[in-house]
Amino acid sequence: MQSLFQDIRYGVRQLIRIPGFTLTAVLSLALGIGATTAVFSVVWGFLVDTYPYAHSERMVHMRTDTGKGQPNGMSLTAGQWQEIRKSPVVEDAFLADEWNLTVTGADLPEDVAADFFSSNGFDYFGVPAALGRGLQPSDSIDGQDPQPVVVLGYKFWQRHYGSDPTVVGKTIQLVHKNYTIVGVAAKRFTWDDADMYLPKKITQDIVPAYYVGIRLKPGVTKAAAQSALDPLIHQFALETPKHFPTTPFHLKLRGFNDDFLERLGGIPYMLFGAVSMLLLIGCGNVSILLLARATARNQEFAVRSAIGASRMRIVRQLLTESLLISLTGAAIGVAIAYKTLDFIVANLPQNSIPHEATYQINMPVLLFSIAVAIATGILFGLWPALQVSRPDFSHIMKSASRKVAGSVSGRRFHGSLIAGQLALTLLMLAAAGAAIQGFLHMLHMNLGYDPHGVMSVGIPVHEGTYKTWAERSAYFDQLRSAVAGVPGVTMAAISTNATPPSNGMNSNVQIVGKPSGTDQPSRLNFVSSGYFPVLRIVMAQGRIWDATQEHNAAPVAVVNQSFAKRYFPAGDAIGQSIHFPDLRDAPPFVLMPPAGNGNLLIVGVIEDKLDDGLANPILPEAFVPYTYGMRMGTQILVKSDGSPLRLLHAVGAKVNSLDHDQQIQGNVEDLEHWISDEPEWARGKLLTWLFGAFAALALVMSAVGLYSVVSYSVVQRTSEFGIRMALGAPKTHVLRMVFRSVLVSVGSGLLAGALLTSVLGRVIAHWAADQHFSLGSPLLLAASAATLALVAAVACLIPARRAAAVQPITAIRYE
Repeated sequence: MQSLFQDIRYGVRQLIRIPGFTLTAVLSLALGIGATTAVFSVVWGFLVDTYPYAHSERMVHMRTDTGKGQPNGMSLTAGQWQEIRKSPVVEDAFLADEWNLTVTGADLPEDVAADFFSSNGFDYFGVPAALGRGLQPSDSIDGQDPQPVVVLGYKFWQRHYGSDPTVVGKTIQLVHKNYTIVGVAAKRFTWDDADMYLPKKITQDIVPAYYVGIRLKPGVTKAAAQSALDPLIHQFALETPKHFPTTPFHLKLRGFNDDFLERLGGIPYMLFGAVSMLLLIGCGNVSILLLARATARNQEFAVRSAIGASRMRIVRQLLTESLLISLTGAAIGVAIAYKTLDFIVANLPQNSIPHEATYQINMPVLLFSIAVAIATGILFGLWPALQVSRPDFSHIMKSASRKVAGSVSGRRFHGSLIAGQLALTLLMLAAAGAAIQGFLHMLHMNLGYDPHGVMSVGIPVHEGTYKTWAERSAYFDQLRSAVAGVPGVTMAAISTNATPPSNGMNSNVQIVGKPSGTDQPSRLNFVSSGYFPVLRIVMAQGRIWDATQEHNAAPVAVVNQSFAKRYFPAGDAIGQSIHFPDLRDAPPFVLMPPAGNGNLLIVGVIEDKLDDGLANPILPEAFVPYTYGMRMGTQILVKSDGSPLRLLHAVGAKVNSLDHDQQIQGNVEDLEHWISDEPEWARGKLLTWLFGAFAALALVMSAVGLYSVVSYSVVQRTSEFGIRMALGAPKTHVLRMVFRSVLVSVGSGLLAGALLTSVLGRVIAHWAADQHFSLGSPLLLAASAATLALVAAVACLIPARRAAAVQPITAIRYE
């Protein structure tokens, strides 16, 4: 133990004596370990510590899969929920309904998102409340009105009550009814991102349907549960056909994380691969520096060996110094990781990650960092230690240590490290270029509409209000007219579910007069006639319905060009009739006119606009008057000459003036932010920033590594250069010699990098298909290789010029 402490003290003194070497080695590792630790923290939070719910790995969503892509959500009645709880494969199931409420009784009403749970909801999740308690069975007895109690969401408690620890027992007024606050949900309990949770009244009514989540019994696989529950679900479909697809389907169970994993695709693996390459480049730098430093100390080790030091003791000394560097690098790297992690989390795609996940430098992450540091210190310090721990006395004692250092095996090892660094750097440069190219493609893509100066204001209709078609139609028309009259508003239009770039409800369409196909998908949108001029959507054929048709909910439709080309290839869409069998009257959630759900006459065709995100192909879509199918809530598109958000308060006041219990939804954004909120946009931005930063760091570290090798080589050959110049060799000859010494390494690295990029290009492109991410562009690869070659040339030029500037007499005396 005493000798170990001696090694540590001696190693610290050695590292302090050479601050340039120490700083370069430590920072090389710190940057690699810091980036790796930050990304590992994100992967850990997303894949391992995702949900705070008890047994979340057995919790699943129920979906209906019609075999046409992404499975759709499923809704069950309260009675069906009670039936499914009895299934032998189900341990428990809870029922949930979401609705917007208004906090009243204060100076200004506030719109809040509320979730209504069955009485076992909080027991199902198994997460203790931060304050007070959660909902319990006595709060909602089947068939009876639930108790007026509420559990506040953690963020709402912070925002509305300033984190008041005495809030439990106080009263909050919701739509003029007093509720007792019985608890505050845990910080990570963010189901549906609700502001509050209330007990749900359970009845045997077969009209309303709700989300039902189930937790499987231990040992029951999703496949086995699907087989067991599928007959029961099809029985439910016979009982309540309006709640299920009209086309054949089967039950699909999805784990809580499955959807998120699909949305992110291979991006977590890409990022982890990128930081791993960055770490390897940093480790290569450390290995180069350690070997150069150890070789320069050959005479020291020869003397120590001559006076009795064993080879193991010399190896241990060098490994101790290597571990000191790696552990110091890890400590600084963890500090870097904190800031890097904050940046990554702030830029994670909000709709592609579970909000319950927590991303932090926790104990598993710290252990990972320590393990990486120790492994780095041992693996990349062991080779240099073994190389110099058996010195050649016949050369060293003649003061020719530098010649030994310049041995063929040493030069080959250095050359291999440089080639590997350059190959990985070229791959990262190409990946960064592809990410930037893909993001620029999204920036300049043709949207098909103009989002500038438009915001979407959500307006929920509270339960029990505007229950008839006539009442709701008149109210929505009053809302649109009132908002249009706000000073500064140039146009206002209703967009029930049609705010792009992802809009409309998925529905099969039937072409009247033609055989009905099994796969005739379309997006169905409910809008006012002003929707098209507000977004400057261009009409390709025909017309938009007029105000009278809109008021009377006339059965007319406008379709996009993709719809017309797919279902009417002869170009005769105008005047044809279509039918949407999935569109049904379901009071109070969907109100249709008395003669609704008939055939719709196509009166116009618009030019295509985005309707399925920024990366997917444009889908066929149809637009009908909003009065043809009114939901319990709508959106109003507000257009102004300047920023529309400055009018938000005035719009909210005008809406409230029509109905004092009515408020606009929170988090209103303009349509340009709707684009930036798209998962593809957020993923593209994240990839661009991170790959760009990692590639820049890799480029710098590779340049440092190459510079170190060339400088080291120049030092070893100083005497040789002096002799050559004394015999008449010009300085340019020395420069050429220096460049030739690394030409093979640089060339091999560029070639290996090009091959590696070509081999991995398809895999990476598949992982990031929706980002227009392609490494197959010869121009991109050539530009990356040229950039890397230029940086390598500059890294070589500095020590080469220093070699050529040495005076011959000084160089000859160098030995």
